[in-house]
Amino acid sequence: MADRYRSLSIEDLPSHLIVEILSSGRLSAFDLVCLELTSRTFGGNQGFYPLKLRSLVDFAAFQLCKSHSIYARMPASAQKELFDRCRENWKQVLRFLQSVEQSSDLVETSAGNMKITAGKYHTLLISASSVYSCGSSICGVLGHGPETTQCVAFTRINIPTSAPVVYVSASQNHAAFITQSGEVYTSGDNSCFCCGHKDTGRPIFKPRLVEALQGVPCKQVATGLSFTMFLTRQGHVYTCGTNTYGQLGHGDTLDRPTPTLVRGLEAFGSVVQIAAGPNYALVLTDDGTIHSFGSGTNFCLGHGEQHNEHQPRAIQKFRRKGIHVVRVSAGDEHVVALDSSGFVYTWGKGYCGALGHGDEIDKTTPELLSSLKSHLAVQICASKRKTFVLVEAGSVYGFGWTGFGSLGFPDLGPSEKVMRPRILDSLRAHHISQISTGLYHTVVVTNRGQILGFGDNERAQLGHDTLRGCPEPTEIFIQETVEEVDIVSESGRLSGPTI
Repeated sequence: MADRYRSLSIEDLPSHLIVEILSSGRLSAFDLVCLELTSRTFGGNQGFYPLKLRSLVDFAAFQLCKSHSIYARMPASAQKELFDRCRENWKQVLRFLQSVEQSSDLVETSAGNMKITAGKYHTLLISASSVYSCGSSICGVLGHGPETTQCVAFTRINIPTSAPVVYVSASQNHAAFITQSGEVYTSGDNSCFCCGHKDTGRPIFKPRLVEALQGVPCKQVATGLSFTMFLTRQGHVYTCGTNTYGQLGHGDTLDRPTPTLVRGLEAFGSVVQIAAGPNYALVLTDDGTIHSFGSGTNFCLGHGEQHNEHQPRAIQKFRRKGIHVVRVSAGDEHVVALDSSGFVYTWGKGYCGALGHGDEIDKTTPELLSSLKSHLAVQICASKRKTFVLVEAGSVYGFGWTGFGSLGFPDLGPSEKVMRPRILDSLRAHHISQISTGLYHTVVVTNRGQILGFGDNERAQLGHDTLRGCPEPTEIFIQETVEEVDIVSESGRLSGPTI
């Protein structure tokens, strides 16, 4: 009788139920590795799966990979190449897919989900479903009100909604926020209507709902110099702001005061990622093709010439070589792309070695970064004259201009050049999960949820009041209580919080 009520151990479950449990949840590749190492049940071969799969956990990782959005979009040849690159280890394939996915969105850390984004002279952070900002509040870009010109520490922004913020984008003078419900809020300079509010050309000092996108749930936003791109959950792109170079993608040079659908993209399939340079735009579709439009200066459009493009045009070099791109990053003068096998490509202006090919020669079309071929890259990040590549092991490689120490090499002078990818020894003690770089500063998030910054801090963009610059990575802390917040007012005096 007592046996009827004994507790059921997971070892007593049939193999197919164990696999269902492992593959139906949102387990990370790291979780699966831990299970395999600590439990004979998860790690053993119970004859439920083909012998080429080493364990129940391996089989679960295989199932998770098959259902992953990035992997499902890849052609069979690209899937096989990735599997081979990962030494035929499905857990490593899953880790790559999840790392790439999080590089553009919220990254999972032991302290919760986070996202870090560096603007020109400021930084935005999502942590614990709240959004914070620090640095210089040019035209209200920090979102704390007209009386705030600078935040010397990460300070929570009051978004007028109960829905948590899940995505942020930072430019020079304006910022955009997306909530879990898909609503978009913007703040900052709206003189060119890049914030999407037609009724005013004045600065938006606190985040304001973009009413033109109500009923159109968005999942990503990208802020250029004087324009903004919005990606909807349906895979459509809207743009607004200045259109001098055709950067809005509508086939003309007419400005758009409110978000307008880019109809020229509808024939190319669903869009999965957007990126905005100062005056050009990049759009990645689900078939792995990059479409570019806007200013052709510095060859950033990747077509081999410097002509402006007024509507989306596919970069043919990737297509001809059968390369499936999964992420793209738009810098001020160059572009970096990541393909489905973890290879990195760069093109644009080669000044200061920002392209990583060992010279300063411009590349008119995408070129494989051969020195990183032995590494599985999971995130790429481009800014002015510098580039970062995050690899699967959690290490960061940087190359380009060392100005203000924002490249992360304390042993180099402030005006030196790193011509080829070099590992950031200053970050070796940490497993980096996400990186973002502004004009003169860089910020990272570790897998433990630590925030580290280095480079210029003249405008408190690294969240420290007393430091002018940080040659070594320095931890940045969030102001948890309203009473502790110090905000610099227009008079230059410290005032109380405005949130």
